[in-house]
Amino acid sequence: MRVNRLDIFLFVRLLFFKNKTESFIKQLIYLMILFPLAVFSQKIITPGSKDINTKHIKPEKSMHTVYYVKDSKWDKQGSLTYDITLVNNQLSITNSYTPVDNSRTSSRTTVANAQTLKTISYDNDGKETKISLNFGETTVTGTYYSKKTKKTKKVNLNIKEEFIDWNLTDHVIGTLPLDVGYKARFPQFYYNSESDVHVEYYTIKEVKSYIYNSPKTGKHEAWLVTVSEEATGAIYNYIIDKKDHRLWQREMSMGKGMWEITVNEELDYQPIKNKFYKQQVIDQISKGNSVVIGTAYARADSGKRLGGLVNTAKKQYAPRGTEITLFPSSDYYEEWAAVNKKIRKQNKIPEVPLDPDFGYSVKKTKVYDDQGHFEFLDLMPGTYIVMASFAFSNSYNYSYVSGYTNYYNYFGYQGSTTNYGTARQYYTDKADIEKRVTIDKDGEKKEVNLKEM
Repeated sequence: MRVNRLDIFLFVRLLFFKNKTESFIKQLIYLMILFPLAVFSQKIITPGSKDINTKHIKPEKSMHTVYYVKDSKWDKQGSLTYDITLVNNQLSITNSYTPVDNSRTSSRTTVANAQTLKTISYDNDGKETKISLNFGETTVTGTYYSKKTKKTKKVNLNIKEEFIDWNLTDHVIGTLPLDVGYKARFPQFYYNSESDVHVEYYTIKEVKSYIYNSPKTGKHEAWLVTVSEEATGAIYNYIIDKKDHRLWQREMSMGKGMWEITVNEELDYQPIKNKFYKQQVIDQISKGNSVVIGTAYARADSGKRLGGLVNTAKKQYAPRGTEITLFPSSDYYEEWAAVNKKIRKQNKIPEVPLDPDFGYSVKKTKVYDDQGHFEFLDLMPGTYIVMASFAFSNSYNYSYVSGYTNYYNYFGYQGSTTNYGTARQYYTDKADIEKRVTIDKDGEKKEVNLKEM
């Protein structure tokens, strides 16, 4: 049985006016038995409730990876993107789900009053349905379209109680004054074309402290909020940051030990303070009059020592067609390299990826002959990083004992000498070369040797 505060109030008032005598007290006692004490004591969260602090819902875009989890097995299902915008005191929240095979994207958008979170409209374009709803004071009108049957159904509902739209729930939890022991109930609206029940009640059963360990940014103090769907007993767990109220993770029970878990991918994670300027680097590698010419090769005349033996080969030129890479050095790149060097040393979190637009700064050419020569044109003054990677064959000479010569005379064995042979050993090696070159003035020609010792 689902009841709300208004139902109880009306029932008590009815009893009171029907009989103000001793029988009213008896009936009230019966009412307390019929409806658990928790129902009377727990607060109800509805649009405009003082517990909702809408400042914690920030205009931003975030992405969660969706997994189905059972025991220790995590199966990736797709990605869920939250896109929040704020315009003219209206908060728009679009949740878009894309399966792992990228077959299609389903999206649902709720527009609500930015101060109260009272729903204004809801649109859903899913795999099987398309829904468009408008919300009045007590009415919900719109259309429901089945992509399977190709039929449209008019929606006209009269709902007197207040509610939180189900598409907002993931964000509403983070607006509440969470603390150890905090409890509340909230009615949630969900349109189901095959049911007459559109408002279900949920209970925040437990709030406790939790440490969330992000693979990118380490440990964060958080709240673990456990929510129960009263009609079915289904459990939802929300991990919400104590400081910035972000949703780190949401867990939904699916039965038979299976959980749907969504994990925040931290799209805003960018520890690099310096900015990457896309247009600036595009101009730098395309609008100048300077050139860089060079030779890529491995090993100097001193050769490579293997087990105390000396490599006798001289220069090993990068093969014809080897790709050579050039890009401008910048404050952004230098900081990125330093940050990742520190991360590799600590070996605790993944390295920071380059800016998605970094590819615009990269210029490539190829070795055009058998002596490792390459050229870059149209460069502006500045410092550049030139890189090459290639495999090559090499060899070294070594000596070995081929046998012994024994000497005898009339008196017997007189000694022996060791016989040595020589041979050449071949091996495959790889060169990874990086070098900086600075162009001081426009029109300058700079020569660089990409040489690995």
